[in-house]
Amino acid sequence: MEKLRVGVIGCGSIAQHRHLPEYKANLNVELVAVCDSNEERAKEVAEKFGAEVYTSFEELLKNAEVDAVSVCTPNYLHAPISIAALNAGVHVLCEKPMATSTEEAEAMIAAAEASGKKLMIGHNQRFVPSHQRARKLIASGEIGKIYSFRTAFGHGGPEGWSVDGKESWFFQKDKAFVGAMGDLGVHKTDLLRYVLGEEIVEVGSFVETSAKDFADVDDNAVCVLKTESGIIGTLAASWAYVSKEDNSTIIYGEKAILRLEDDPTNSLVVQYANGEVVNYQLGKIQSNDAGGQRTSHVIDHFVDAVLQNQEPPVPGEEGMKSLEVILAALESNETKQIVRVRER
Repeated sequence: MEKLRVGVIGCGSIAQHRHLPEYKANLNVELVAVCDSNEERAKEVAEKFGAEVYTSFEELLKNAEVDAVSVCTPNYLHAPISIAALNAGVHVLCEKPMATSTEEAEAMIAAAEASGKKLMIGHNQRFVPSHQRARKLIASGEIGKIYSFRTAFGHGGPEGWSVDGKESWFFQKDKAFVGAMGDLGVHKTDLLRYVLGEEIVEVGSFVETSAKDFADVDDNAVCVLKTESGIIGTLAASWAYVSKEDNSTIIYGEKAILRLEDDPTNSLVVQYANGEVVNYQLGKIQSNDAGGQRTSHVIDHFVDAVLQNQEPPVPGEEGMKSLEVILAALESNETKQIVRVRER
């Protein structure tokens, strides 16, 4: 099989810890180029991974002869760079959130359709074994009717692992557009849509900047969500969990409660109404903490989709639906009203 020639645009933490090592480990990939506006960082990463150096994504797309790129830049650049790459005939794996507006997301999807190239969004929670098992249990009817849920994603904040610390773009509204809700909350909206097999249709939220006095984006958010069948639950996204990271989800059903990533040993615990408890040890969830999941599986799925000419498991349309829940949450916080998620 011919190798996929890949470039990585943006050489920050997510590129250095996920995209670059996972491409390097994939036998069907040749990592040929990296790009970062910080030339010193780009050179350092290029040397480590044996790739060409670029400080302009336009130059990379023009000269590097890549088949595909990962877009690992600040959020406000996701759409323009992805669209430029797709228009250049290059497949795109874009980090989340895919864009800063529905209009940008639609433009990305349109560019992928027009070019005939793949567009995948890096929502890795779909590939966590406990989440996949929960989805199957719910779809099979084993849990019965789902009544409610609560999900949380929180840690101490990007300053702990971003290459730029407190100076990171994560905390700057003009570059990030949204804070913990875009960094963590969008992961959980995507997870809920995936696990429950339903769309979220209404959102109410409180979104605050209360923990980071150096940030002008949200660092704490709590949302109430309602799905199309009437399941209601809460989502919390936070950069203020100063001890252990929390990436847990609990789903309350007619016949059982599912506890996902809520127990240190068992990644899925099923507590049946009759008192029976089934524990699943399915491996660790991806985490910035030591001992977390070693691969996100995102890169491998993207590479397979391109080489086998198949639909990516998280195409642009899916990324946009998850983004739109976040956009509705921001609107709810502004208007102090329940907001209906845009229907498609």
